[in-house]
Formats: sequence, C-alpha cells, structure tokens
Amino acid sequence: MTTSTAIARLNAADPDFAHHLDHLLSWESVSDDSVNQRVLDIIKAVRERGDAALVDFTRQFDGLDVKSMADLILPRERLELALTRITAPQREALEVAAARVRSYHEKQKQDSWSYTEADGTVLGQKVTPLDRAGLYVPGGKASYPSSVLMNAIPAKVAGVTEVVMVVPTPRGEINELVLAAACIAGVDRVFTIGGAQAVAALAYGTESVPKVDKVVGPGNIYVATAKRHVFGQVGIDMIAGPSEILVVCDGQTDPDWIAMDLFSQAEHDEDAQAILVSPDAEFLDKVAASINKLLPTMERAEIIEKSINGRGALILVRDMEQAIEVANRIAPEHLELSVADPQAWLPLIRHAGAIFMGRHTSEALGDYCAGPNHVLPTSGTARFSSPLGVYDFQKRSSIIFCSPQGASELGKTASVLARGESLSAHARSAEYRILEEGK
Repeated sequence: MTTSTAIARLNAADPDFAHHLDHLLSWESVSDDSVNQRVLDIIKAVRERGDAALVDFTRQFDGLDVKSMADLILPRERLELALTRITAPQREALEVAAARVRSYHEKQKQDSWSYTEADGTVLGQKVTPLDRAGLYVPGGKASYPSSVLMNAIPAKVAGVTEVVMVVPTPRGEINELVLAAACIAGVDRVFTIGGAQAVAALAYGTESVPKVDKVVGPGNIYVATAKRHVFGQVGIDMIAGPSEILVVCDGQTDPDWIAMDLFSQAEHDEDAQAILVSPDAEFLDKVAASINKLLPTMERAEIIEKSINGRGALILVRDMEQAIEVANRIAPEHLELSVADPQAWLPLIRHAGAIFMGRHTSEALGDYCAGPNHVLPTSGTARFSSPLGVYDFQKRSSIIFCSPQGASELGKTASVLARGESLSAHARSAEYRILEEGK
C-alpha cells in the first residue's frame, strides 16, 4: 500500500483565511434520524424490560450466547486475575500511571467551607461526593486502559462510594489490560455490556445494574446519542467529538518530532484533526516532508493519511503573536507550545483543554501518565469547558444559618424585594422573623 498526504496549507494573511479555517474546523457530531430512533427504542426497552433487554441486546449486538444477566457480571476476583495475566512491564506502567493520575487529582479535591458574619449568621458551602458513578469503557480491540484510569481515579479521589464500569466484550473479546486498570483504579462493579443499552442501564437501573448519578467515558455514536438522551436523568461528562491536536512551533523543533506529534492524534480515527501553526514557512515545508517520509512506517498509516488529508492543516502565520491568536480561535483539545520559552506565551492562551509546554513535552505523555486528565473538551468547547476532574464527581450545597439578628436584618431586605416581585408569601415569611425594635 502506498501512502501519501496532501495536507492543506493555509496562510493567515489570505483575505479568506477565516472562512477556510471555519470550514476546516467544522464538525457536526449529530446523530441521523435512524440512529436517534434506534437509541430511543433501546432506552425504552431497557426501562421496560431491564436485565432481559440487556441480555437480548448483548446477544444481538455483541454476538454472545448469553443465557442470563449472571453471564454479564464480572466479580472482583476476575479483575484481580487480570493483574496476573498481563506482563510485569504492563502492570508496572499501569501502576506508575495510576499513582501519577491519583497524585495530580488529589490536589483538585475541594473541601467544605464557611464563615461567620458579625451578627452570628453562618454562610458556607458543603461539598459532597456523588453516591455512584458509571464508567463507560469501549470494548474489544479498541480498548483504552488509560481511559479507565482517567475516569475512575478522579471519582475515587472525590470520594464516590461506588464506581460501576460497563464494558462490552464483542465476540467474547476481553481486554485484560482494561480489567487490570479497573482493578488498580478501584472500580467496584463491572458489567460486560455496551452500547446505548449500557448507558440506559446506568441511567435508569435494572434488576442487576444499579442506577448511577453520573455517566462518564467515551463511546461510539450510539453511546454519545444515548448520553444526550439520558442527560437530566443523570449527569454526563461531555459529548466528545474527534480527537484534536494543535501544535504551535517557532520552527526550531525537530520536524520529525512534530510530524509524529501530529500522527499521535491522527491515528485515532479518520475524523481526528491535526494542525500545525508556525511563522516559519520553510519549517512547514520540512514538516510536510517528514510527514511523507514517516507515514509509510506507521502501523495505522491508512487512518492517519485520511485524517491528515481530510482535516489536517499546516498554517503559516505572520509571527508568534498571530499564532497564539489562531490557537485561541481554534480552542483545541490538545495544544502543544513547541517553542523556546513557552512560559512567556502561556498567559496569552485563553482556550485549550490541555497545554503541553516546550519541545520535549509530547501530547502522548498526557494521554497516559503525566498526571492531568486526558478526558478533554473537543470541537472548540474548550472556550467554556474544562478537563474531567475530581470536581466533576463532587456537588456543592449552599449553607445558610441565620442568627435571630441576622434573620431580622436580611428579612427587611427580602421583604422589599419580594413585594417588588408581587410574591407576598415570600415577603411575609421573611417578615415573621423581623425583630421588634428595642428587643
């Protein structure tokens, strides 16, 4: 098989640059009507028939001859067995990565707080973990044990009592690394179910699958569509689009390194996006040459080629200031600042899921073991969203404890505002607590 790329070349000086950039970035992760209706039917069946529907769908979609829900439950002992089945280097890598992820996320943990006003009124916030979180993990050969760590560990650090994992095993394919990662991350229960039916089971509960408070984790279009439909019944992390990387480079990094960094996201799937921005036109040519040189050596060359040709780009800018402007316009999932002094440019970055600083910090390190979470906002949503973290598994309750004097003073203000809104019961409720003058 011959592989080559015709990666798009854009110039920020062109009058129609904004139009071309918008076209390059456009992504609609919207289900078509047939997918949407299929998902709705699956959710309805799971709500009505519970375990029986899960068994039927597993037979139908995963090609497994299961007889009852008991065949779709993995005991803790099976996770511990997986630890013995993987290689020693694999186990060590999982444990190192888990320790780093746990250490980083421990620093995100929020605590309850309060303060007391002069009249004795206490105001504050009570931080409480979710009772139960559901983790969706893709199954079969396209399994990512790193995602298990990134989703389960923050939940456990947050204090979630029970983490329930669902992972399909199509045609009986069980990924031992995924189960080992679940064991190390402290997953409490595992069900070998997948698709929209697994999301529905987590959202509404069945005889065997407990109802959760939040569903997190990546999945295909059926999983994403199901998450859209159950949102409100449960919380969700996000509706993720294809993976993205944006590299901003001053032209001084090894072009082979940059080409491989672009490949690291392009190899995810044909819709992934890899973009390089640089003020050095000659450097862009060197990276294009590296791309064509290295592509035939890649195991997933065909996927990378389609991704690079379909959604990739090399963008020439006037200077580094304009490079940062373009980066903020794109609001990428992963941003590499492959420059001499990344700290100098960091204050100017407003929108990015994760920022990789300097020439030696490849995005791949963040995917596996640096520590920060690799579940990141995509498709420009870094403008208003954050990486998955401990805070996603904690909720906050406001605390208001009025002293008699505090209730009296606040009641006067509340009375005026309530009557201004024609809500007299509100007003009178507050007025009952107003102290008579002199008492």
